[in-house]
Amino acid sequence: METSLEINKTGVGGMTQPTSLESRIEVLEARLNELEQQLPEDRITLVVFSGDLDRVLAAFIIATGALAMGEKVSMFFTFWGLNALRKQRILDGKNLPEKMMSMMTPANTGQMGVSKMNFLGMGAKMLRLMMKEKNVETFEGLIELAEGLGATLYSCAMSREVMGISPAELREGTEEAGVAGMLADALRSKSTFFI
Repeated sequence: METSLEINKTGVGGMTQPTSLESRIEVLEARLNELEQQLPEDRITLVVFSGDLDRVLAAFIIATGALAMGEKVSMFFTFWGLNALRKQRILDGKNLPEKMMSMMTPANTGQMGVSKMNFLGMGAKMLRLMMKEKNVETFEGLIELAEGLGATLYSCAMSREVMGISPAELREGTEEAGVAGMLADALRSKSTFFI
């Protein structure tokens, strides 16, 4: 003999709620499923705006730490941060302002300066020397480690266009994304960092 427990309940605004226990459970399960879909994933998003060696080092240290903990990592490089992805300088096909911008920015990661006490590049050389003496992974090694652990590196399409950086100037494996792609990742992430 099957019986159904009936519950007479009037909800907010006088709307009738489901009356049987079974239908109320179904409604609650549906709401729970909706909430579970909104929970963040095991994901970290980093927006890298700075092109300073010390700041970009921090971004990759955070990224590799998160990857080692099993998190997915997406890194979006925009404006000056694009210099962290540069492997070469190409002037062919650029207009005068793009050529000037290219000449004023680092041609590759080895030319990136530090945010404080750079002293015409001496600060960056000292930082790299001290890292080597302390057996700390090089910046270039950290990029390879992050990629090897599964980080996705995105160049901002709009910033790349504005700064006149061609895709051929960026390291292999770099994907392109716009602000919508970055926001889609950030909305699914537990944490988002802006560096």
